[in-house]
Amino acid sequence: MVSHLPPKKYIHLKSNATCPVEVSHLDHLVLTVKSVPDTINFYTSVLGMEVVTFKGNRKALGFGKQKFNLHQLGKEFEPKAKRPTSGSADLCLITKTPLTAVAAHLKVCGVEIEEGPVQRSGAVGPITSLYFRDPDHNLIEVSNYNQSAPDGSS
Repeated sequence: MVSHLPPKKYIHLKSNATCPVEVSHLDHLVLTVKSVPDTINFYTSVLGMEVVTFKGNRKALGFGKQKFNLHQLGKEFEPKAKRPTSGSADLCLITKTPLTAVAAHLKVCGVEIEEGPVQRSGAVGPITSLYFRDPDHNLIEVSNYNQSAPDGSS
């Protein structure tokens, strides 16, 4: 049954108050997938991520200082998203690998580029991006920063 309750109202701080919470970075996110093995194969072969196994033989894909935890559709771990769905993610991943090399590797792997290279706005500056889909049809954007970004990436 779909709930039609009005959205919850949150208390806003007074204009001169500061929020005590300061988020510094993303640790992990969850991808709900139809097939954990197919997802692992794609992300390790196509994007060079590493398989991480943790409590209860759960699987994740590690890269940099982050990871994607993998939940099998219909067998999610608790707590979970209210409506776990495969294929609903839209992710932008930053690489230092030149996009010409990324595009060539995608071709070798049989991955179709949907769009790109195209100019976009990244979190810390302009980026150039390629777009393609993973096995669940999540939209994957792989990007290079166009010039040295404030965080030292390029």
